[in-house]
Amino acid sequence: MPEVWVIVEHEGGQASRVSWELMDVATELAAALSARPAAVILGEGARALAETAFSYGAATAYVAEYPALTPFTTDPHCQVLSALAREHQPAVILLGATTRGRDLASAVATDLLTGLTADCTHLEIDSETGFLRQTRPAFGGNIMATIITPDHRPQMATVRPGVFPLPDANPEASGEIIEPGKKLDKQLKPELDPATLPVRRLDFVPAGEAVSLAGAKVIVSGGRGMRSGKNFALLEELAAQLGGVVAGSRAAVDSGWITHQRQVGQTGQTVRPVVYIAVGISGAIQHLAGMQESDVIVAINNDPDAPIFDVADYGIVGDLFEVLPALTAEAGKRRTATSAGSAER
Repeated sequence: MPEVWVIVEHEGGQASRVSWELMDVATELAAALSARPAAVILGEGARALAETAFSYGAATAYVAEYPALTPFTTDPHCQVLSALAREHQPAVILLGATTRGRDLASAVATDLLTGLTADCTHLEIDSETGFLRQTRPAFGGNIMATIITPDHRPQMATVRPGVFPLPDANPEASGEIIEPGKKLDKQLKPELDPATLPVRRLDFVPAGEAVSLAGAKVIVSGGRGMRSGKNFALLEELAAQLGGVVAGSRAAVDSGWITHQRQVGQTGQTVRPVVYIAVGISGAIQHLAGMQESDVIVAINNDPDAPIFDVADYGIVGDLFEVLPALTAEAGKRRTATSAGSAER
């Protein structure tokens, strides 16, 4: 039976959220192909994570725990994943469009002589051909291109974190764990001798501030209309009252008002908060690609024709330097009232 694979990215026993987002997508694609969804987990702790993979929809988990696979370096992961793919012939391989996922996906696609579509925002199976239709922004985000891989297998795609929702886990689910067979194991072990690998990871130092926009329930985001970096203090005040985090558009990042780690959009992060407040953001398609799946979108802009209002659930046309302080004050009153009510109870 054909399979749709998700490569599970993990570190320190914790899988990245995008892996489980993709597991749900793989389940849907597999159903359309009459195939099985499968997780591929490489490195220390792989077997332990297999149970979690089953809870998110995997019917099969391929696991390999060779010493050379921990910590992550590209070459040994590429060797194992390519060998597994040649052995089991999956129809589709999906990876998160993270720094690690992009690195590994390109290496494996090159090794397997197949196609790879990066940063997909939509995936579906063509009902007539059975090809994977891979949709992503193109030409600077001005169009959406749908790409297929008609002649080579597996079909490979990366998807940015937050593009698809995180499914509910079913702790009662189970599946089959498969390890490399004797033949494959004999082939791989000599190649994965840590002493002979060309690259070793000596240490890991996170770049810049650690910002998690993916899990934020409320995001207050500023754009060119904020005029300067010091005015982002207004966004911080509102976010503090709402229990949210501050983000920005590419224009704000390019102006040096906020770090790239906080950028939302095609070249930043994709987010799906409960509430997204866009302040002084015009709504270029590149920005919309990163936030339009938010549950509730509130737009504040002095231009009534700004494209952001086309996707907003609530729009406020006005001077943001008047609107923001008023919103912050009102949010503060309601937060105080809520706290007082809880104390009385």
